[in-house]
Amino acid sequence: MATAHLSPALAVSSSRHLTSKHGQPPIFAQPGGTAVLRSCSLPLSSRLAASGRGGWRLAAAVEPRTAQQEKADASSRLVLVVGGTGGVGQLLVASLLSRKIKTRLLLRNPEKAAFLFGKQDESVLQVYEADTRNADSLNPEMFEGVTHVVCTTGTTAFPSKRWDGDNTPERVDWDGVRNFVSAMPQTVKRLVLVSSIGVTKYNEIPWSIMNLFGVLKYKKMAEDFVRNSGIPFTIIRPGRLTDGPYTSYDLNTLVKATAGERRAVEIGQGDKLVGEASRLVVAEACIQALDIESTQGKIYEISSVKGEGPGSDQEKWKQLFAAAESN
Repeated sequence: MATAHLSPALAVSSSRHLTSKHGQPPIFAQPGGTAVLRSCSLPLSSRLAASGRGGWRLAAAVEPRTAQQEKADASSRLVLVVGGTGGVGQLLVASLLSRKIKTRLLLRNPEKAAFLFGKQDESVLQVYEADTRNADSLNPEMFEGVTHVVCTTGTTAFPSKRWDGDNTPERVDWDGVRNFVSAMPQTVKRLVLVSSIGVTKYNEIPWSIMNLFGVLKYKKMAEDFVRNSGIPFTIIRPGRLTDGPYTSYDLNTLVKATAGERRAVEIGQGDKLVGEASRLVVAEACIQALDIESTQGKIYEISSVKGEGPGSDQEKWKQLFAAAESN
C-alpha cells in the first residue's frame, strides 16, 4: 500500500484561500424507465473503472477524442467541487485531475486534501476553506471563474460518529446545499447535485425507515431548491453506495481504483430504480453530466451491477441518458 506524502506547513490568507509557506496552494472524492448498457468499455485515462451493463449494444465504433480537443475542453473549465474529500468526491476529484481539468475545492478542513491529492500547482488545483452550513463562510471570491459545480456532500442516515459537530442531515443536506447554491453566481454553466434514490417516497415503506431522521426529506428539499434556483442543473440519485470510501490517502491509488466486476450502469427516471451504486460509477456520471447538454434540467437514478459498460466514453453515456428518458 502506498504511503502518504505530507505537504509543507500551511497558513491561511485573509481571503481564506489556503496557501503554503512557499506561496503554492497545498492540496491535501429495464422496466419502469431504466436504461441499460452492455458494451466493451474503453480504457479510462485515469484508469477509474466506471461503466455500464444491459440489453443493447452500440452498433458503430465511437471516434476517439483527440488530444487537442481534450486539452481545449480542460483549459476552458474550472470545476468547483463541494465535498471533495468524501467517498464520491475524492474519486471525482482524482478523475478530474487525471483529465487535466482545473479544479477548486471548498473544504471545512483543507489539510485533508494534501493526504489525498498530494502537492499540486495552483493552475491545477485550488483549495478554499469554507463550511457550507455557515453562509457567512461563503464569499464571492470562491466562485470567481467557476464554470461548473459538483456537490457530493452528505452524512449518514442514522445517528453516528459522523453526526458529531452538528453534522446532521438537516444541516448538511438542507442548510448546506441551500447556502452554497444561494451564494453561487448565475453564470455557472452546470450544477450537478448528488442526491439519493427514494427521495420522492420517504413516507412509504421501506423508504420511511431510511428517513426516520429526515435524510431523504432534506435531500428532496435540497433538490427542489436547486431546481428553482435558475442555475442549469443535473441531479444524480444513486442507490446505496459501494466501493469506498478509500482511506489510503494516495492519489495514485485513487486514480487506479476500480469497481471490480460492478462496472455496469443502469440509469432510470421517476424514482423507480433500486439497487446499489459504485462510488466510481457515480463520480463518472457526475463528470459526464457536466458536458452532456441533454442532461440539463434532468434528474436521473443510477445503479451499477456486474458487467462492462460505458467507461469514460461520452457517446455511450449520452445514449444511456437518452435511453432513460425515452422509456
